Amino acid sequence: MKRADPPAILNSRLRSKRFREANAGEAHFPKENEGAVKAPPESGRRREIERRVVFSTLAILLSICCASCGGGVPLLHPARALPKGDVRGAAGLSAEAPVGALASNLNDARADAAANSGLPPPPNDTTYAKGALVAAAVAPGLAPFVAARVGVGGGLEGGIAYTGRAARIDMRKAFDFSESSTFSAGVGLTVPFYGRQGGDTLPNVDLSALHGYGGDVPLLVGWESSGGLYQVWGGLRGGFEFDAISNVSTEPKAVPLGGQPISLSATRYYGEGVVGAAAGFRHIHVALELDAAYQYVDGAYNATAVKVSGVSLAPATAIWWDF
Repeated sequence: MKRADPPAILNSRLRSKRFREANAGEAHFPKENEGAVKAPPESGRRREIERRVVFSTLAILLSICCASCGGGVPLLHPARALPKGDVRGAAGLSAEAPVGALASNLNDARADAAANSGLPPPPNDTTYAKGALVAAAVAPGLAPFVAARVGVGGGLEGGIAYTGRAARIDMRKAFDFSESSTFSAGVGLTVPFYGRQGGDTLPNVDLSALHGYGGDVPLLVGWESSGGLYQVWGGLRGGFEFDAISNVSTEPKAVPLGGQPISLSATRYYGEGVVGAAAGFRHIHVALELDAAYQYVDGAYNATAVKVSGVSLAPATAIWWDF
């Protein structure tokens, strides 16, 4: 006959059973520091995604850069200046689209070129000369936009930008009216330079021999949300630019088939309205901008003096990456 266990032993076994039942679920979930593989920090994953987005954008822009030389020179920055030591890179696309009279001048010249099988226009051809000024000075087309800006301190900010047609450097001063509103005024210098000949330009206007200089003054007001998630800006911008097509090399060399490029010189004056917005989080924002300009160009092509004027639109977009 089996002897019964003493009451003390029964109570001990009962307590052990209850303890195992109460903590049964813990055996299936190892503690964080006991052999579990930690996931990478959330900030590290975000940084990796940001790098991939920026590098992919730069790769696309590089391919466009190899085939485009048109486009405007947008601002693509808000009114508020960066804090001292902060750096912002930008990569995107810009475009220049003449409308109205400017578009008609260019289309008429292209029709004239087609009617003459692309042969050089005769002197005193004002139709062709007007189209040449639009093609060289207004520069319709699509191009990459790459820029970098740095905060200098005291509300000052400097920047440099490149499009397929020109480079621009600028400095501006920002005045913060409140935590969300800002006014800024600046000055910029633009240098159009030799570039690739685009595929949709006007025949006998050699944009690869383009060079010049210019300047502009932008005035902006802007608003920024708490934390900088959203930014909106708008304002006015006025400037001038001198463009020329000629062979500026002083080195003697053989003249290529077809001879020297047909000479062109043009001075462009413009005034434009600027509106833009940006949205994003942490280090990355996507910016959009639209410039609507009235342009007046006075110059000569193939020894034929002409003047053109009209409206153009310049949409642009870029990804910002703050360091």
